[in-house]
Formats: sequence, structure tokens, C-alpha cells
Amino acid sequence: MVNIGRIASEYEYRRDGSEYPNLRRVTWLRSIPRASFSQSALHEIGSALTLFKVTNHGDEFIAALEGREIDPHDVDATDVEIVSAEAEESTEDFIIKRLKSSQSAYQFEHFVAHLLKCMGYFARVTQASGDGGVDIIAHRDELGFDPPIIKVQCKQVLGTIGRPDVQQLHGAIEPGEHGLFVTLGKFSADARTFERTKPNLRLIDGDALIELIYSHYAKFEPRYQMLLPLKRVYIPGLMPAEGEAA
Repeated sequence: MVNIGRIASEYEYRRDGSEYPNLRRVTWLRSIPRASFSQSALHEIGSALTLFKVTNHGDEFIAALEGREIDPHDVDATDVEIVSAEAEESTEDFIIKRLKSSQSAYQFEHFVAHLLKCMGYFARVTQASGDGGVDIIAHRDELGFDPPIIKVQCKQVLGTIGRPDVQQLHGAIEPGEHGLFVTLGKFSADARTFERTKPNLRLIDGDALIELIYSHYAKFEPRYQMLLPLKRVYIPGLMPAEGEAA
């Protein structure tokens, strides 16, 4: 049950050795079954004796106190959106933080090369040199003779990559080759504009990288699954409204 009451006294301190010496008297108004509330509202109030302010579901508790009907479907529809978004956001934050803090820049290049291998490419990390920023060479055949050759640059940064860095990579691309720029952060608007003018260039930011990780995670070697220990979970989804496609 969820017990809802109104504070009926000022604060007082009991000096008789009571387990709970800090008191404010309460007039209890209603006891309402927990099943009457949305799941996220129950998560907010928790189950322990504590002092806090209800910030997200106040209207729901007031409606219950006043005896107004609560449509669990309408409430939980919003809950599903909130819970899904929060779960997705926290997982994405975890992935980016692990790729940034648990690897060196060189190890990140090997991670990207492994991801490309899981996507069906043969990929090798190049030696650091004056190669125009190319960190990985990828291709479809084992020997690397069949086109297209993909030259990859990796930036293990959380900031924004500008057009000059992207142009540097494109300058290292020979006719018939492709360029791929991978970063944990974002690309500037100018960099994206440059990409749209170059059909042989693709920019992968942190969000796109996460989507690729999700798609090919099952093929990861154990060491990379240990680096990113992810587990498939099921979050309640919304049924499409009548007349809408699923």
C-alpha cells in the first residue's frame, strides 16, 4: 500500500532514546494499493523510510489522494518512453566512457579494426607515420587487392572534429579508394558539409559508432566483450495507436 498523509505539526526532537528521534506528526488521509500507480512513480518514492520531494509524479499522487481515476495505460505510456530513453542514454554513456578511459589511442584503433572485421572486412592497423592520418587499411579480400580500399582515421576524442582534419584524411585517398573517419565525439557542420560533397567519404561519430557496436556485438571477440560488457534486456514498448504502422 501507498499511504498518503498531511504533515500536522512542527518539527520536534524526542530525547527519550527513541529509534526515530526526529519527528513531525502526520495525519494519514488515504491508503492506496501500489498497483494503482505507474511503475516509474513507485520507483520515485521507493520503499524505504526516507525524506525526499516527489518531483516527477506529483500530479499522479495528488489525483490518487483526491480519488480521481488514474488511467495506468496513459501514465505507463509516458513511463515507457522515459525508462527507454534513460536506459538507452545510460548505456551509450557507458560505452563512450569505456572506449575513452579504458584504452589508449592505439588500442582504440585496434578496436575499430576489430569492429570492421566483424562487419566482414579485412582490416589492419598501420604503423604511425606520415600517412595523412590513416590509422587502418580495410578491404574486402584477404590479400587486399580487390577494390575498394578503405582508409580509416580514428580520433579517440570527445570533442568536435572540424573540417581541416576531415580534409587531411580525404587528401590521403587515392582515386578508387574510400575514406572513413571514426570518432567518439561529433563532427562540425562544416565537416558534415564537406562529407556531403565527397561520395567516397564517410564520417562516423560517437552515436553512429554505438549503433554499429550494437549491430555487431555478438561477433566481438571475448576481450572486446569484456571491454564492453553489454547484456540484452527487454524494455516495455508502446503499442502503435490504431491506424499507425508498427
